[in-house]
Amino acid sequence: MAETTLHIAGRHYDIGCRDGDEPHLAYLARLIEEKARQAQRSTPGMTEIRTLLFAALFLADELNDLRSETTGRQEPLPLEEDDETAVRAIEALTARIEKLRAGLAATASEA
Repeated sequence: MAETTLHIAGRHYDIGCRDGDEPHLAYLARLIEEKARQAQRSTPGMTEIRTLLFAALFLADELNDLRSETTGRQEPLPLEEDDETAVRAIEALTARIEKLRAGLAATASEA
């Protein structure tokens, strides 16, 4: 198993990965870093978790656009304000992001 250090939003994260995956993970980290900088420029002074949350939202928006192009649908499906499924999905995503942030912070503090 290999180890690599990712640089995202001004922090360094040491992570384990399969041998040979280091360049791909570095590329993914650069994509996230680009979006994190975009978030920081648009709203200076955000906390680290909010910066990463917005980076994730920017990337998810791009992914949604690409999926829409692939399926031929131009507009995302509208969500109703009381769409309980969407609310649960967003809450689950937020919890997952927080769990990842905590894990990365723990890994960074061990280094």
